[in-house]
Amino acid sequence: MSEHDLERLLLIRHFENKLLELFEQGRLHGTTHTCLGQEYIPVALGALLKAGDHVFSNHRGHGHYLARFDDPDGLLAEIMGRSGAVCGGVGGSQHILRDRFLSTGVQGESLPVAAGVALHLKRRSPGEVALVHIGDGTWGQGVVYETLNIARLWSLPLLVVVENNKIAQSTEVSAHMAGTIADRAAAFDIGYHFCDSILPDVIRAELGPLVRKVRETPMPLIVEFDTYRVGPHSKGDDTRDRVALRRAADHDWYVRFRQAMPERFGAVDRRQRTRVAAVADAVAARPLSGGSNAF
Repeated sequence: MSEHDLERLLLIRHFENKLLELFEQGRLHGTTHTCLGQEYIPVALGALLKAGDHVFSNHRGHGHYLARFDDPDGLLAEIMGRSGAVCGGVGGSQHILRDRFLSTGVQGESLPVAAGVALHLKRRSPGEVALVHIGDGTWGQGVVYETLNIARLWSLPLLVVVENNKIAQSTEVSAHMAGTIADRAAAFDIGYHFCDSILPDVIRAELGPLVRKVRETPMPLIVEFDTYRVGPHSKGDDTRDRVALRRAADHDWYVRFRQAMPERFGAVDRRQRTRVAAVADAVAARPLSGGSNAF
């Protein structure tokens, strides 16, 4: 694993942990949804993206943003409503707009928008893609199927990344999804790839040729990641039983990588933990954002 990948993975992990800590201390308001356990997905995908590509995120999007921009200061300022915030403090945790990145808290909302952008890219910027992150629970939204239909009919350069953590808030996937995501992709004659690795290099080796095909053909692609959410749905509301929590913890990349390379991991881990703590102290000391630099 490259130093860059490890640095970014641990930045996201400690950023998310810091948010939960700040909520416990009563220093954050509203809500937030961490991506603990799923950080490796945007980190792995980052090297496959170009500057002209668009990324559409969701309610669990801090890792998507940090993998794209490496900007914990601006993101935390946004979440805390402090000066220097990415969107002037008006977007908060879930609604971030920067350059060609957009996140939203409404399930499925980004998918049709991403398809529209993909159509624009096909016409005006051939070779660029629109990547959209969704979860297993998002497949309960009708707009998903309407978008996939259009994406295939119009041959759009749309990369749909499904982070299947097997639970939609508090409902296990077996209780809310009949059939499989692979079968849904086949129903629309859309390419599909299943990925169960947590290693960024392995993921890129698998997806590199497929993403190139999305760019060059162009054609939509659905990539399903078999992943686990280690943290709560939002803040402290985790209703899973001990067996489910243990299963998620056993699949956590953090534990596996720490065991596989203890000295190297430990050094980077301490560095990023210190970095995030310093960012939190600095951002908390800033004045409140006036929202004037939002757009």
